[in-house]
Amino acid sequence: MTAAGGQDKLVIIGQGYVGLPIAMRAVETGFSVVGIDLDASRVSSLREARSYVGDVSDRELAAALESGRYLPSDSYVDAERFTAAIIAVPTPLIGGTPDLSFVESAAASIAPHIRHGSLVVLESTTYPGTTEELLVPLLEQGSALVAGVDFAVGYSPERIDPGNTTWTLTNTPKVISGVNRSSLRAVEALYSRLVSTTVAVSSTKEAEFTKLLENTFRHVNIALINEITLFARQLGVDVWKVIDAASTKPFGYMRFTPGPGVGGHCLPVDPTYLSWRVRRELHRPFRFVELANEINDMMPHHVVKRIGAILARRGKGLADSVVMLLGLAYKANTGDVRGSPALCIVELLMSLGARVEVVDPLVEPHRCPPGVKPIELSEDALRLADIVVLLADHDDVDYPLVERAADCVLDTRHRLTAAHVEYL
Repeated sequence: MTAAGGQDKLVIIGQGYVGLPIAMRAVETGFSVVGIDLDASRVSSLREARSYVGDVSDRELAAALESGRYLPSDSYVDAERFTAAIIAVPTPLIGGTPDLSFVESAAASIAPHIRHGSLVVLESTTYPGTTEELLVPLLEQGSALVAGVDFAVGYSPERIDPGNTTWTLTNTPKVISGVNRSSLRAVEALYSRLVSTTVAVSSTKEAEFTKLLENTFRHVNIALINEITLFARQLGVDVWKVIDAASTKPFGYMRFTPGPGVGGHCLPVDPTYLSWRVRRELHRPFRFVELANEINDMMPHHVVKRIGAILARRGKGLADSVVMLLGLAYKANTGDVRGSPALCIVELLMSLGARVEVVDPLVEPHRCPPGVKPIELSEDALRLADIVVLLADHDDVDYPLVERAADCVLDTRHRLTAAHVEYL
């Protein structure tokens, strides 16, 4: 089914780190796209071709707007007569419990615009059963139509990795599913235009579970290497040399590296969605996930403890010491601070009286914690800092300057090589 004007009209609900790249790709492939976001400031930025997502440049956004096939909007009125809709809204945790209110709101708002032959796909990460148990009833209630008969419904977990220029939306295989065969065909027809490879599974539950497995696997293995790192240091072993040596094995091993904690829109949330579902439905704990949460949540505290110990050896206390943090984002080469362990480290340091400075050219200044002013990296600032702590190893940083000008450095990412640098 095509919209007025003969073009397929794709509505993408949520114009964040997932929805905006999809919107840009859809415009590129010929869709007429309505990008809905209820954050008026976001919509204003999009209309002015100012991107707040690292994977989408201002130039790319401007080209989409100039094509006449991209409409940023905060109103569902613009969703009228859509061909397909993708829901890519946040699914945060509130007190350890999944919060699906954004999904519920999106479903209730798009439902009145569903017509015979429409397609609705959920991409937001969630627990197995959400599509059929929550989304479908809301869509049917609001449209007075039957899912799988009058319109198609599917689930396709997002696999966006912010800052990754090797594996992008287009060339990363896309898992797809539908509530029945006809829905799966509709989902396949949509995503085959957006990505190079689709991977169909037999049910929406399997697709939902796939996303949780992927990130639980990463979460657990990061926790493993984080704990190994703590023990290795106490045993007098250079864990980075051990990791390098183990990585030469061509089978039965996958490289994971330690860090100051986990962050982003997936790892701090997704495994807990699975753990919550298991405990709620099966009345049993998911011990691997809960242990991984405990270890990874502890890492920012360990980093602050190391900072304090290093300063103490130099005859200084944390109180009134100047601590420069290199990187506020949760990972390299992105400005995403969601769930970043750096935020916890800032809070802990400030609670102990430290004066915290942050250097992160990729993070918007208003994303910095209250009381922390971002600064530019300079030789003077490095020399004035009592300790410099590397948290996110962005590529576009003058690391030789850091090694030359800073005489006290803790590197949590093993990016620096100077003899005076200490590692996690």
